[in-house]
Amino acid sequence: MPPSDRKIRVLVAKPGLDGHDRGAKVIASAFRDAGFEVIYTGLHQTPEMIVAAAVQEDVDVVAMSVLSGAHMTLFPRVKLLLDEAGADHVLLTGGGIIPEDDVQALEAKGVGRLFGPGTTTTTAIQYIREWFARQEVS
Repeated sequence: MPPSDRKIRVLVAKPGLDGHDRGAKVIASAFRDAGFEVIYTGLHQTPEMIVAAAVQEDVDVVAMSVLSGAHMTLFPRVKLLLDEAGADHVLLTGGGIIPEDDVQALEAKGVGRLFGPGTTTTTAIQYIREWFARQEVS
């Protein structure tokens, strides 16, 4: 079956108390420019709020920006809540200042690729497009 022409739906989320949202806004804009449908949650979202929005908006991807250092709590919590909500097919990805050991631990828990400072927007876009294409054919 050929891939559909359906747009990729991405929820860009900014969890926790971190108020630095420039990167989240930049990536949301780049995703829109790439043809994705983008929902941006705004600042100070709880994992529960993020998952509720993801389910309500029927997204394919949740992309979280975490700069607070709480990545080892926030990513696993959102992943667990997505799974519990029957949204285990949703890709959870994101970025922030995350040590490589933590990146590996999070990926082992089912979190998708995580992007650090200096990553180009095209790298994240390509990753999501490739992931989505694999889902469409499986």
